[in-house]
Amino acid sequence: MFDTMTITKAGASLCAAFLVLLLGGWAAEGLYNVDTHGEDHVSGYRVALPDADAPAAEPEPEIPFEEVYAVADAGAGERLWRQCSACHALNVGQNGVGPYLAGIVGRPKHTAEGFDYSDGLLALEGDWTPENISSFIANPRGYAPGTSMSYGGMDDIEDRANLIAYLATQ
Repeated sequence: MFDTMTITKAGASLCAAFLVLLLGGWAAEGLYNVDTHGEDHVSGYRVALPDADAPAAEPEPEIPFEEVYAVADAGAGERLWRQCSACHALNVGQNGVGPYLAGIVGRPKHTAEGFDYSDGLLALEGDWTPENISSFIANPRGYAPGTSMSYGGMDDIEDRANLIAYLATQ
């Protein structure tokens, strides 16, 4: 049934398995454990907490949109237009999911021919000035509650100014 050779092979297999586990544990210890080598410090990230007694830092004043728009780059805005082109077109009368945006800067609100505006946009009055467009694309649902525009908004004021400068050229 069992001869000496079988028992020797089984014993050697157990020793080999033990050796693999031992070497694997040693390798894992070297890779995943940070040894301080007797130094007096703790491994990890240092997180600076604000001092409760220190005065709060003044927030940086936001640059007015008019100043940013005055130096806007229409070329950079053309690259940003690609996000908008999924729902809007720049050809007069070519409405998609959203109204066409040709001539949008300075145009009265909700006047794109053939587009069925949501109640949120129909409630707005006035023209699409660069400032109004900036406020709208920064937070569409905050500017026009009830709008059906599902865009989440564009946070960067320079990106908004560049995009509006591009739209002003169309």
